[in-house]
Amino acid sequence: MAKLNPYLNFDGKAEEAFTFYKSVFGGEFHGEIHKMGNAPGTENLSEEEKNRVMHIALPIGNDLLMASDIVPGFGQTLTVGNNNYVSIFPESRDEADRLFKGLSEGGNVEMPIEDQFWGDYFGSFQDKYGVHWMVNYNEEYSK
Repeated sequence: MAKLNPYLNFDGKAEEAFTFYKSVFGGEFHGEIHKMGNAPGTENLSEEEKNRVMHIALPIGNDLLMASDIVPGFGQTLTVGNNNYVSIFPESRDEADRLFKGLSEGGNVEMPIEDQFWGDYFGSFQDKYGVHWMVNYNEEYSK
């Protein structure tokens, strides 16, 4: 069965918020704090936007609370409603494809599901009811 994790969006405050959450929940971040400036295609972003968080994760029990910052230079804006995603971690690529196709039908695909530069098979969309979803398959996560 797929695993669900909450995914939050912030407007330049993801690292600050997660440092706060870490102080409350304890523990250590899962992996490093990935910055936008390390991603391909970000060369023309301002230094402030390059320093925004592309991905951060904090284990809480057996789950992960995850987040990123929006990037105004990419035309992104933060509005209440798009600052939360349901992130699905399926057990296989086939399951990832099935869930992505089914849930995104009639919705708006943000990123088609495909192999990403960071090594995961990932896609995101808003479903026909306005709910934001991410489907993220990584063999390591499915163990």
